[in-house]
Amino acid sequence: MARASTTPRPRLGVVKLASCDGCQLMLLNLEDELLAIADRIDIVEFPEATTHRSSGPYDVVLVEGAVSTPEQLEQIHEVRREAKLLVTIGACATAGGIQAMRNWRDHDAFRAAVYAHPEYIESLATAQPVADYVKVDAELRGCPINAGQLLELVTALLTGRRPDLPDEAVCAACKRAGRVCVMVSQGIPCLGPVTMTGCGALCPGFDRGCYGCFGPRESANVDSLSRGFVHMGRTPSEAGRLFAGFTGYAEPFRGLITELGGVPGTTPVPRATAAPEGAAGHAAPTPAGSPAQAGGQR
Repeated sequence: MARASTTPRPRLGVVKLASCDGCQLMLLNLEDELLAIADRIDIVEFPEATTHRSSGPYDVVLVEGAVSTPEQLEQIHEVRREAKLLVTIGACATAGGIQAMRNWRDHDAFRAAVYAHPEYIESLATAQPVADYVKVDAELRGCPINAGQLLELVTALLTGRRPDLPDEAVCAACKRAGRVCVMVSQGIPCLGPVTMTGCGALCPGFDRGCYGCFGPRESANVDSLSRGFVHMGRTPSEAGRLFAGFTGYAEPFRGLITELGGVPGTTPVPRATAAPEGAAGHAAPTPAGSPAQAGGQR
């Protein structure tokens, strides 16, 4: 009798670069769903789950973290060679993350200020998203990523279909939840109109403006939104600083931050001298303790 043929299960790897491990934890937090996934694939590399190390090749590899050191630069090229599909997960891998704030500043000065012996520390002058160095087949945004989106992506890859991931602004999630806009009702700056949804509009649900954790959505009109922040009483540099968060190094946030003088680590231009001449609707200084001012604190 002929022996029944078996199809090898897909090999999945999870790779960590410069990151906090939060996106890997989201995979572990799937719990029951993860058990079902493990029945369909071989998870051969997962630093957050096991100390056991495995090399490629991989059918799918999930990469968390920005490329921040020479070693990581070599690693991501090796991973790309070994992976059929490479998926970046999280704000660090897709946009550089918080560590990319150093890209606007003097790398050597930062290193000397932090470490007693900076000569022992090997790091690149910039912290870059993975796509700046290798081809990326898909990406999941967020800080951290959305567990439901991760499950959808892995399921789609296993079944050979296109992932059904949202392509809309955070504002859409607010509207569906019946929430009152924090900008309109309270004068709180919010990046919701230009940010990709995925968090369930968490911050506006607690009367806080969106910080842009999921990065800019396609065709994000950041110029218009920044002018709105100036109209609400922010100086241009203060308006630019509002975009300089988890995904600030992603375009078009990055260009706007530089243009408006909202670069992290710099002192905002005083309100009395910062208003551009003829700025439409530029308001008088916002009184201390007002909702607009309180909402802009980071």
